[in-house]
Amino acid sequence: MTEDERAIRDMVDQWMSASKAGDHETVLGLMTDDAIFMVPGREPFGKDAFEAAVQGSKDIRVEGGSEIQEIQVLGDWAWLRNHVEVSITPPGGEAIRRSGYTLTILRKGADGRWRLMRDANLMG
Repeated sequence: MTEDERAIRDMVDQWMSASKAGDHETVLGLMTDDAIFMVPGREPFGKDAFEAAVQGSKDIRVEGGSEIQEIQVLGDWAWLRNHVEVSITPPGGEAIRRSGYTLTILRKGADGRWRLMRDANLMG
């Protein structure tokens, strides 16, 4: 495994850990400012919409994990194919479970850190 592949795996682990901990600032720091998310049944949305959604979910409990299927690094760009399972539980509510595959494009910043730039997922 290359150093970049290890760094990308660490970034995914950090994303999952921060999501579970409700650490939205860390999650936001793991994406580029021009990040775009594509999910079923919704127009693509950017980092600002993602931030607004997570700010409104401070009391939601998130559990889950991911299994990286494939990583390809091409200089300062990379993509990864991942299978993600999450359980989201609102306060006093029932858990909502989602699982599916994602295809993510990453960009390595001037600081050497990998960040999510584009994400398409089929979690349903």
